[in-house]
Amino acid sequence: MAVTLPAIGTNNLQPRSISHRSFLSFTPISTVHSRSLTLSPRLRFSSSPTRLRLNSSGPSGPSGPTGGDGGSGGNGDEGGDGGDSNERNREEAMLVLAEVGRGLETLPADLAAAIKSGRIPGEIVKRFLELEKSPFGWLLQFGGFKERLLADDLFLTKVAIECGVGIFTKTAAELEKRRENFSKELDFVLADVIMALVADFMLVWLPAPTVSLKPPLAFSAGPITKFFYSCPDNAFQVALPGTSYSFLQRVGAILRNGSKLFAVGSGASLIGTGITNALIYTRKAFDKDFAVGAEDVPVLPTSAAYGVYMAVSSNLRYQILAGIIEQRMLEPILHNQKLALSAVCFAVRTGNTFLGSLMWVDYARWVGVQRSRE
Repeated sequence: MAVTLPAIGTNNLQPRSISHRSFLSFTPISTVHSRSLTLSPRLRFSSSPTRLRLNSSGPSGPSGPTGGDGGSGGNGDEGGDGGDSNERNREEAMLVLAEVGRGLETLPADLAAAIKSGRIPGEIVKRFLELEKSPFGWLLQFGGFKERLLADDLFLTKVAIECGVGIFTKTAAELEKRRENFSKELDFVLADVIMALVADFMLVWLPAPTVSLKPPLAFSAGPITKFFYSCPDNAFQVALPGTSYSFLQRVGAILRNGSKLFAVGSGASLIGTGITNALIYTRKAFDKDFAVGAEDVPVLPTSAAYGVYMAVSSNLRYQILAGIIEQRMLEPILHNQKLALSAVCFAVRTGNTFLGSLMWVDYARWVGVQRSRE
């Protein structure tokens, strides 16, 4: 019986060891037990209930290009054949390196290990090589920046947007919400703006989608540690080919980032309210009229309240913004129009920052850490 092998993937990979035949002959199954089929060590066959697949592997790298997603597109939550995806990722990545004459030894150790294990597709390797040549390529030597830049080449643009417009939008929101009481409540305004600026960077940093380059966790680690270690940095981020996140892992990402943002928010509030109280004491010493109307900002209650606000409201808003609005909605549409994508991100993030400032004023008054002065 003759079986004709179909073309593999999208690039019509042909086995090298079968150069002048387009089919393989198989012995009837009743006689297979008495002898074996010998093939080139570069080839191995694996079967499934529906098809026969030819995979290329070997210590010297891939024998040719293969198909695949080639990028961070595609959810991967459905699972699929993880072994095939990992091997395809490895082949794509090695092919990209071969095209530019680079070897794994020229890459950072964590990136090289991820390529060897098949966790990084060729598109991510291309992005790394492009970022190396950019003015900000030096940031790739820092682990946290590397994972975020590989997942989003506009990450630094978004940091600049968030911090640049933060002070203006937050001040405008304070003016909109306090209106005629704005000048009377300048101490509250100052505390809010300082807290916001300290936290702005972390609000972009923590919920940002990443390309995971983390090494496997030690076998002796506890189950809770292992669970949160396996969670994505953004609950809604697109999974790379060969990677999948369960619903619980995505919920875990929200909880883990929430705890971090609580610490960030509380710390930022301590700094902001501390500076505000110092300014109030200074002004009281020189302005007796101000001493009558001014009061100290409650440091600990405000810090706790801001921490909770960051862990809940800011955490959810920024995870949705980065993982759904930007990565899943805007980037697929404007992938090849970086200027337009940056402009839309600017508008969306400016609106989100303004909304957050309005929500904080209402929340602070609701929990009693700030009161309206009539």
